[in-house]
Amino acid sequence: MFQHGIKKITKSKSRTFLAFCFCYIVGVTVFSTIENAVRFQYYLYISLFIGLFILIICWHDILKRKAIIGLVLFILGGLRFCWSVPSYQADNLVYYNGHLVQFVGKVSQEVVIKENNNQAVVSVISVGDKKVTGKILLFLPPYADFKFGDQIKVECLLKKPEGTDSFINYDKYLAKDEIWSQCSWPKIEKLSHASSWLEQIVIKFYNFKIQIQSQVDKLWVEPESSLMAGLLYGARTGFSPEVNGDFSRAGITHIIAISGYNISVLANVLMGFLLVVGFNRRRAFWWAIIGIMLFVLFTGASASVVRAGIMGVIVLMASQMGRLSKIGNVLVFTAVIMLLLNPFVLVWDAGFQLSFLSTMGLVYLSPILNSYFVIDNKRVVLKNLVENIITTMSAIIATLPLILFQFGRLSVVAPLANLLIVWIVPYLMLVGFVAIVLSVVFFPLGWLVAWVAYLGLKYVIIMAHTLASWSLASVNISVSLWEMIIMYSLIIYFIYKYGKDKNA
Repeated sequence: MFQHGIKKITKSKSRTFLAFCFCYIVGVTVFSTIENAVRFQYYLYISLFIGLFILIICWHDILKRKAIIGLVLFILGGLRFCWSVPSYQADNLVYYNGHLVQFVGKVSQEVVIKENNNQAVVSVISVGDKKVTGKILLFLPPYADFKFGDQIKVECLLKKPEGTDSFINYDKYLAKDEIWSQCSWPKIEKLSHASSWLEQIVIKFYNFKIQIQSQVDKLWVEPESSLMAGLLYGARTGFSPEVNGDFSRAGITHIIAISGYNISVLANVLMGFLLVVGFNRRRAFWWAIIGIMLFVLFTGASASVVRAGIMGVIVLMASQMGRLSKIGNVLVFTAVIMLLLNPFVLVWDAGFQLSFLSTMGLVYLSPILNSYFVIDNKRVVLKNLVENIITTMSAIIATLPLILFQFGRLSVVAPLANLLIVWIVPYLMLVGFVAIVLSVVFFPLGWLVAWVAYLGLKYVIIMAHTLASWSLASVNISVSLWEMIIMYSLIIYFIYKYGKDKNA
């Protein structure tokens, strides 16, 4: 049985490619979970040399050759993780953790405005007179006026990020973005410098985003204003703890997060609009991809948003190409490319895991579930409603085992909440966008359209609060690693058994 499975893999180029990708992914996974994995780096180099030597000897035996290539890729996955861990040398910022230093750096991401502070990620250029690489998270006073692209001189005591009782893996959460240092309330001075052409483009997008936020604040009041901002570009800073709690307990936080799901909704809205105005499907597909790229730039083009954009494009490709076998290869290869760029995201970034799994659900589960609910094309509203529900349920099913393992919370009302709420999200996004555009041209007209959107936003907030207030809205349920693996094995078996016809 096992040998038969091996032969099926080796005889198929597609399966062999997938197997090689998984070997690399497993290598990154294993070494991401080992404490102080860098100490094995020497043995990995030796193993790589031995593997390549044996590969040359066994090159003419196809089965052995492919098995050794898989082993080599596993080793390379481990080495890629080890190479990414910063070395404690004077040219890397982590070397100065625990010391009071003066450094020059550039704000490399959009400044996050919190209730009690502002948070800025800075790419360090030099410490004193020495060129240094590395990123640092600065906690600044609320009144600090800094933005993306600013070059600054900072004096502060560098600290190594550490986990807390409320956020045990806080250090790993920052490390996934290559941030290994932090400091609070530093002495800081803004320096004059010339921005690059790429920085100027990003700054213009940020300024445009600020103007959009200003229009949103004019058209809607809180909390509807923050909800619209969350739907349109993933902003969550304006939400009160009560609204955040309601959305979390109801299991609908995904509608206000920049994720693969969120962008797939945007892509579907774009595709539908372009098809209605007369574009053919092929041309609409490419314009929708351009729209996703602009949306990613508009929201700040952070690593997590870029990953979500890629996942959204893959979902579009799935609907365009139709062949799940090809999309599966594209999806797994995309994961490999992401891990080549940043191996920390696989184990340390729950957002990446959820985005990847929800995309898998959209690609593989949605077609199977859709086959049970065939709706006449003439009944457009009902057809779109059913498709939205199936899309959401596919994402929920694909991510539930991981959520139970990572967070230990099950939202009992999530299926009902998504059934009652998700259908309206694309329409709110569309009406909200139209209201903003019209308000710039003629504000009273934009305000009238915004009032229609306000009713929908109010509906979402009331439903979330009502469902979250139920005594059993969410329950604490944790699963072990092995239980999570069993749950995903069952999901994979279901897809394999019922998705064969669609995989052809």
